[in-house]
Amino acid sequence: MATEVIQVADQRDFAGAIQQAVAVLDEGGLVAFPTETVYGLAARVDRPRGMERLRSAKDRAADKAFTVHVGSREDALALVPSPSGLARRLMRKAWPGPLTLILDVDKPASLPAAADLTEEALAAMYYDGTIGLRFPGDPVAEALLRDAGAPVVAASANRGGQQAPHDAAEVLAGLEGDVDLVLDGGRTRYVKPSTITRVRGGSFEVLREGVYDAGTVGRLASLRVLFVCTGNTCRSPMAEGLAKSALSEKLGCRIDELPARGVVVHSTGAAGGFGQASGHAVTVMARRGIDIGAHRSSALDEEQIRLADHVFAMTGSHLEAILHMVPSAADRAGLLLSDKDVHDPIGGGEDDYEMCARAIEEGVRERLEEIDL
Repeated sequence: MATEVIQVADQRDFAGAIQQAVAVLDEGGLVAFPTETVYGLAARVDRPRGMERLRSAKDRAADKAFTVHVGSREDALALVPSPSGLARRLMRKAWPGPLTLILDVDKPASLPAAADLTEEALAAMYYDGTIGLRFPGDPVAEALLRDAGAPVVAASANRGGQQAPHDAAEVLAGLEGDVDLVLDGGRTRYVKPSTITRVRGGSFEVLREGVYDAGTVGRLASLRVLFVCTGNTCRSPMAEGLAKSALSEKLGCRIDELPARGVVVHSTGAAGGFGQASGHAVTVMARRGIDIGAHRSSALDEEQIRLADHVFAMTGSHLEAILHMVPSAADRAGLLLSDKDVHDPIGGGEDDYEMCARAIEEGVRERLEEIDL
């Protein structure tokens, strides 16, 4: 059987090429496709002929699972319906991208996504109560996996023991005649493989470093909470101090140990960067045993928003500024007080700051209840 190759890097009929690949998978065929790391060899998990051919090409035993490749986070959540907060953070920050996640799944046969799958198909995805998931950062891969119509499993497009391929020519050198279709998207972006990370509850272990090293995974795994006001001299610094105090108590550690626990709390201002915490704000926080005297204001920027898992604004205008900078933050940004603004005490007396601090305290307490550590 001759292997067909479709050039998709400059393919005008991109959608047509993807649909041809989808049809091959539906018929029990094998498709080699580009990712950002290596070329993958894919089969639909519900097509026994395709799975048999994939196992043969990879010399993979029948009781060994493959990594499931998905074209969206929603597809992943159908296969792992209750990921931990840590797993969700990594999915949001690192996907699509070169990170493979190994996640726990309790009773996979009971999942709605498993309703139309055989025991053999489930065994190809789930192994020993876990599943490996990959959402590649490549437009060809994303389109193919999104349109496949059923879960797709894949491995590197080479025979066992051979080097993983980084272009279509290398795929053909090892699998010519044994793969039905190669989607040629050119040379892969990276020469390293994806990073494999095992997530269990609130902890993780890097099983194989690849494009991301362990330090990068650690930064991606951190829970980042951002508070935003105007000048970053009173409201948001008070919120930052209160949140750090509450989270350190919840985790049973000192405030300065929070980063080591993977928790980063920061505050900034839509017009900030010009001063230190106001005297009254320092005073009302000191009454609560919280020291914000060393705070220095900073100005809101896109990177702060993009890195944050949760962004809490003091007013509607602050929220507008956040979403104007990063519209995609809409699903993780909101008002600290869900039904009203936290009014600015600037220019007022100590009693005004105390009233403001109490409102912020209420908001921080409620919002932290929503955060999954």
